[in-house]
Amino acid sequence: MAVKLRLKRMGKKKQPTYRVVAADSRSPRDGRFIESIGFYAPRSEPSEVNIDNDKAIAWLRKGAQPSEAVQKLLKISGAWEQFQGGASS
Repeated sequence: MAVKLRLKRMGKKKQPTYRVVAADSRSPRDGRFIESIGFYAPRSEPSEVNIDNDKAIAWLRKGAQPSEAVQKLLKISGAWEQFQGGASS
């Protein structure tokens, strides 16, 4: 099973919020997921990013692949640098 870290769309029409989830790559965008690791609210000013870095790093170490958008959010939260630093040492 290939696990991806990706965004799951939530919220009302024209007012999206997103959950950052670990999901099977074959499941639909808003379908089943394994674990929720955070959320992203792009419409708030400034946009709000809240990710559990410990859970994110654990999934990355297990081989989960982040989508492009989630990778950017992980860089903002600092989880990506922690993962890169831990992988090289």
